[in-house]
Amino acid sequence: MDYSEAHLIADERQDSEAAFIFNTFKHENMEYAVIKGEELMYQKIQQHLAAYYKKICDVIILYKEVLLFGPTDAKTELLNIVNADLRFENIKVEIQTSDKMTEIQKQTFVQSLFALQ
Repeated sequence: MDYSEAHLIADERQDSEAAFIFNTFKHENMEYAVIKGEELMYQKIQQHLAAYYKKICDVIILYKEVLLFGPTDAKTELLNIVNADLRFENIKVEIQTSDKMTEIQKQTFVQSLFALQ
């Protein structure tokens, strides 16, 4: 995951398809916000980011174990949100830093980590 998209990959033992969640903040929004002022731009970015994280939380709450990985700090920010929410107290959520990966590399990475368990 990063700040623009999250690729949800279920363990192959699950009957679930891979899916994507996208942050809806676009470059056009940034240009408009810059014209209106820095404070408005920051608020817009935070609103879109909160909505993006909520969409991810709505999915990961369905699982017992979740691994958040990717090249940015987005995974750490999401982990902080999850740790502050009591609905996630029985869900094991871990993070791991990784380089940018292709879709096949992501699938292989997830499968290899869950195979070790």
